[in-house]
Amino acid sequence: MPVQQISPTDLNVKLQSDTPPFLLDVREPYEFAYARIAGSVLIPLHQIPERLDELDAEQEIVVICHHGIRSQQAASFLEHHSFRKLLNLRGGIDAWSCECDASVSRY
Repeated sequence: MPVQQISPTDLNVKLQSDTPPFLLDVREPYEFAYARIAGSVLIPLHQIPERLDELDAEQEIVVICHHGIRSQQAASFLEHHSFRKLLNLRGGIDAWSCECDASVSRY
């Protein structure tokens, strides 16, 4: 079963709720330094396997990258390791900047 997608607008609504999801950014540090969603945590894609213990499989996790490709890979990997509450940010940080927060730089 493919990992569910979430639009930037729907994520923005979730972030305003009493139980916001955990934001997992899987881009590289230089990308994260340039543009990010406030409150997101950086674990680059290639580090996910060795840093699984830093993530809570019971928590809702939204996975983020530049355009949604690497985050989909990360979410699929996490799903294979018994994470079930996963969402992939459709369009990535680029779509977030266009649809929700223009103060987030595009690149």
